[in-house]
Amino acid sequence: MWSIWADLWDLFFPECCIICDERLMKHEHFLCFRCLATLPHTNLHLQRNNEVERNFWGKFPVERASSFLYYAKGSVVRQLLYELKYYGNKEIGGFLGRYMAAELLPSGFFEGIDYILPVPLHRKKERLRGYNQSEWLAKGVGSVTSIPVLSDVMERCKYTETQTHKGLYERWENVCDIFVCNTPAILQGKHVLLIDDVLTTGATIVSCSDALKDVADIRISVLTLALAGQG
Repeated sequence: MWSIWADLWDLFFPECCIICDERLMKHEHFLCFRCLATLPHTNLHLQRNNEVERNFWGKFPVERASSFLYYAKGSVVRQLLYELKYYGNKEIGGFLGRYMAAELLPSGFFEGIDYILPVPLHRKKERLRGYNQSEWLAKGVGSVTSIPVLSDVMERCKYTETQTHKGLYERWENVCDIFVCNTPAILQGKHVLLIDDVLTTGATIVSCSDALKDVADIRISVLTLALAGQG
């Protein structure tokens, strides 16, 4: 009986690709295989001293860093991010996290990482949005890699305006000293992976790393879904 109702629901309310709006096939989720294949992968995880790693040189000692997709205004990646951040489609965060992890896993990118730390949202912003998009990405990565996700060890203690329309200096000023580490002892001697949705200037990630600077013998790697400013 349930199968009949499910078939009827799919007939009248088919799930469609969020990019091309074509009806999804049985084993497709959120994006059709055609649109999935056209996503602009960076493949930076295959390159030592890549542009994402270089972005953090002189700011904190990063072990490894990468961004999965290139992002540009008007691109399909922008559409994905808007679905994730502004249209309440949190489940796509888990999907993209799993997809990202499955692609990066064979390269050894996750080797030696003890914990995944999603970049936290301020409580007020998380209540308004209903969830933290970086946490959903992190959970997706964790489900593939079996690395524990720690969502409570860091806190965003200051409410800040959106970074979207800010210049370089304003972005750095806006996120200065906005994070605290609540339980540093659990991270001592560990290798952690910071996960966020988009890397633009790197200011938010650097601010996160500043909150961890007093944790003894910690090592930090970075992974974001997208790298801004590319096409």
